[in-house]
Amino acid sequence: TVCPGQIDRIMGLGATSEVQLIVFIKRNNEDALENFPDLPKLYREEAAVEGVDHDVAFSQMCLETDYLRFGVDLRPEQNNFGGLGVPGGTGDDASFPSARIGVRAHIQHLKAYGSIAPLVYPVVDPRFEFVVRGIAPLVGQLSGRWTSDAEYGDKIMAILRQLYSVSDIL
Repeated sequence: TVCPGQIDRIMGLGATSEVQLIVFIKRNNEDALENFPDLPKLYREEAAVEGVDHDVAFSQMCLETDYLRFGVDLRPEQNNFGGLGVPGGTGDDASFPSARIGVRAHIQHLKAYGSIAPLVYPVVDPRFEFVVRGIAPLVGQLSGRWTSDAEYGDKIMAILRQLYSVSDIL
């Protein structure tokens, strides 16, 4: 069960199963998992290791990739599910060698914002060191930080609420 007042915390346990994540993303893009069939499982596994709420991370991935449709800036072959940029201010998006490492980088970046606890795995997030650790423990606090979008956290929360509604969690 989920406490409605706690769903906006980056750190914590997700409430959805792998099947619920699959059903949710396929409702929004029936071809979503064609290239990444294990993505829901990877989000649950990688988030659990670092103590990040996999539902928050998965919802953010849905926002960043438009439910794995990607787009002009982000391409599937980059395995970049969090819209992570490369250091140096070039505006380029990072690439990762596999879906698992891409998910791990996303989870690590969320943990950088949400916690001061050390990482379990070695750093693969190219922007980890640039985050003031623990500055944004709540999803809404990612607005203007993860991106310049002042509504960014609200957009993630709207997707998270849809996920929980479809999954009969809230």
